[in-house]
Amino acid sequence: MTCTRSLLLSVVLLALPGLTPAYGAEPTQVKIETSAGDFILQMDEARAPLSVANFLQYVNDGFYAGTIFHRVVNGFVIQGGGYTPELTQKPPRPPVVNESGNGLSNRRGSVAMARTGEPHSADSQFFINLADNLPLDSKPTRWGYAVFAEVVQGMDIVDEIGHRMTGSKGGMQDVPLEPVVIRSVSVLKTPVAR
Repeated sequence: MTCTRSLLLSVVLLALPGLTPAYGAEPTQVKIETSAGDFILQMDEARAPLSVANFLQYVNDGFYAGTIFHRVVNGFVIQGGGYTPELTQKPPRPPVVNESGNGLSNRRGSVAMARTGEPHSADSQFFINLADNLPLDSKPTRWGYAVFAEVVQGMDIVDEIGHRMTGSKGGMQDVPLEPVVIRSVSVLKTPVAR
C-alpha cells in the first residue's frame, strides 16, 4: 500500500461513525500511572483514527497494566507497552496500518507507534519523543513512525524517566536498571486543561 493510499484510507475512515469525536466534543485524554509518577496524553482522533482506536482498545482491555518502559534513550525516546518487568513480551493483537504522513510530527512530547522495519507492524508498543526527532517522520520515499497523541501534563515525569540509568538485560539494550512500571492506563472522564 502506498503512502497516498494509506492516507486516503485514513480520510475515508474519518467519515465512519465512532472513529472520531462528535463535533465540539473534547479530545480523548488518558492518564498513565507509573512507578515514576503520572502523566496525561491527549489523543488526535482526527488525524490518527486507526492508531488512536488501536491504543484505546489496549487501554480498555487493561493490557498496559504491569508493562514497563523497556527502552530509554536519553535525549531521544522512552518506549513501552509491550514487556513485563521480566522482559516477557505480552501477546499483542494484529498490527495496525501505518498512519505516518498524517500531518503530525515526531516533536518533543509527541507519542508515536513503535514498529519494526516493516511499515505496518505497529501493535501495542508506543514511544514518547524526548526531543524533536524529525528524522522519524515520513518522507516521500519512505514510511515514518505514526504520531497519534501528545503529552499534555507531566512532561517532567517523562523527562525524568528519560534520564534513568540503563543497561543490557535479556538481550535488550537501553533497559532501565530500575524498572519503570506502568501501573495503569485509563481514559479520563473529565479532560484536563492544556
